[in-house]
Amino acid sequence: MTDSRTIDVNPLPSSGMVTLTHVIYALHAFALFTGVATSATIIGSFVSGLPSIVAVIINYVKRDAVRGTWLDSHFRWQIRTFWFALLWIVVSTLLAITIIGIPFAFVMVGLAGLWVLYRIARGWINLSNRQAMPVPEPVA
Repeated sequence: MTDSRTIDVNPLPSSGMVTLTHVIYALHAFALFTGVATSATIIGSFVSGLPSIVAVIINYVKRDAVRGTWLDSHFRWQIRTFWFALLWIVVSTLLAITIIGIPFAFVMVGLAGLWVLYRIARGWINLSNRQAMPVPEPVA
């Protein structure tokens, strides 16, 4: 007797989870807009702004709901964007502590801000096109 059931190795996410992922990108984008529209830096607003903090918390809380779907790559993309942005802020702050590192800190903050803008825009575009984000190769 054969089993007629098939195992779906890459299930489709629910429409609610797709919508939630759009909301998460919107929260990140709102934090970026706040950085552009106010005296805050883009990356500073992204990392310390309430919308991005709420977004990354939602990423962690709902990550199991998208595990194994193409949305999993978006959640990973969003989480990594947040934590790497925080890393660049910490490094920039450490550079700014020294007098000689201040110009480098300003450049790093500017480049990191552009990097975050790129990551949110690329992710949201891919989500709108229902495409997964690239996943980095594991280090051997």
